[in-house]
Amino acid sequence: MSIQLPEPRSLWMETAPAPDRAGRALPAEADVVVVGAGIAGLTTAYGLVRAGRSVVVLEASEVASGVSGHTTAKLSAQHALKYATLASRKGPEAAAQYGRTQLDAVEWVASTSAELGIQCGFTRRDSFVYSTDPAQAGKLRQEAEAAAEAGMPADFVEHVDLPLDTAGAVRFVDQAQFHPRRWLLGLAEHIERLGGHVLERVRVRNLDERPTPAVQTDRGQVRARDVVVATHYPIFDRGLYFARLDLTRDLVVAGEGEAPPGVYLDAVTHRSLRGHTEGDRRYVLVGGEHYRTGEPVDVEARYQRLAEAATTFGVTKATHRWSAHDLTTLDGVPYVGRYHPATNHVWVATGFSQWGMSGGTAAGLLLTELITGNGHPAAGLFDPNRFDLKSSITLAEDGAKVGKQYVAGYTRALTTTPADLAPGAAQVARRGTDLVASYRGEDGQLREVSALCTHLGCVVAFNNAEKTWDCACHGSRFATDGSVIQGPATRPLPPA
Repeated sequence: MSIQLPEPRSLWMETAPAPDRAGRALPAEADVVVVGAGIAGLTTAYGLVRAGRSVVVLEASEVASGVSGHTTAKLSAQHALKYATLASRKGPEAAAQYGRTQLDAVEWVASTSAELGIQCGFTRRDSFVYSTDPAQAGKLRQEAEAAAEAGMPADFVEHVDLPLDTAGAVRFVDQAQFHPRRWLLGLAEHIERLGGHVLERVRVRNLDERPTPAVQTDRGQVRARDVVVATHYPIFDRGLYFARLDLTRDLVVAGEGEAPPGVYLDAVTHRSLRGHTEGDRRYVLVGGEHYRTGEPVDVEARYQRLAEAATTFGVTKATHRWSAHDLTTLDGVPYVGRYHPATNHVWVATGFSQWGMSGGTAAGLLLTELITGNGHPAAGLFDPNRFDLKSSITLAEDGAKVGKQYVAGYTRALTTTPADLAPGAAQVARRGTDLVASYRGEDGQLREVSALCTHLGCVVAFNNAEKTWDCACHGSRFATDGSVIQGPATRPLPPA
């Protein structure tokens, strides 16, 4: 069954209007500057302002408008088949330590939303990772055992409430879901009530670390004792994060229907499912169809497949669709801590591997403890400067992927003949010595910009669903006029 798709828009963004924080005066200094107003940044900022620190949050766009506003918003310590792998690679204690941070994150949102009176639709749900392939049953049982040994509320079940013949599932009881943007808008409001500053439409350009940290923005400079970089993809090219993060894009389609009572993830296809209630409307959210950001794939067709999957649950019309950027570290554990080995006052939180709601919250709680000098038992596990032999192998593999994307982008562009584009069409082609990204809007207007990403010079590719220029090397995304949508790039694509 074919379902007509709406223009890309997030359900969370549409149903949670925000106050305009643009144009506010930029403070000259603060104890802490937090770069990025997503879930990791705002959790950190709230913890620090509660601890008596003066805090300035700088956001290039709007509060919770990036990845945090384009998630499936599952709040769970169940992160696919995580615990068996962690126990095998890092040991049972590391798996238990990781799990505790995620469970603590879920409970912190539960208690803090109640304490502050933030109406964010926080609802308890059991979480399931299942498979329809009988060959996966043993792997699911192994994961359930490893998760239970790590102290998680986990068990193996034969059946789930889905119209599928499942081979079994790993169940985590009493996990949660919520409206992420309402939660973060509420958190931002309370940060301001406690004396913190939250500024929008301020793009950070650079960071001077000595003699004291100074954040350079397009509206001036802010000095601070500590700087937290919570921009999802770290925007400063130090610490080699661009070489240590793998990137994917995850799509979501929503429509009115009736979803089963839990939250679900297929262990093989990684397709996810959950419900959401908005007033008197009940929505089904289907996610998945991952691909590497910037790959020249038919994104529109992938959205269509998700929409067709939603018809199983009574969806006859897609009301919303959106996508999120996901980053995975070399060993699958987020990087949370000192930005690089030579700093004690610049901090980072990144690499949540599609589990940013609990992962970003856990990161904010951990960074609060580190910055206030209290320490944290999981600091070593999440240390961004850790490394091991297996990570070096993964680093080499990721480097090969980036190299392949770099070469493929140039090859496609150099062998493409410039064409007269129809409305809605785009291409990257060589023009003289330049590579040009061309897009003709539905209004007939031709927009042309340089096809070279301003981060490290890779060739961008067109996303035919969101109408953006995406870089497959490190995930930067640009509008058709060249403006930056998502980093690590901080400068726009110049006009061709």
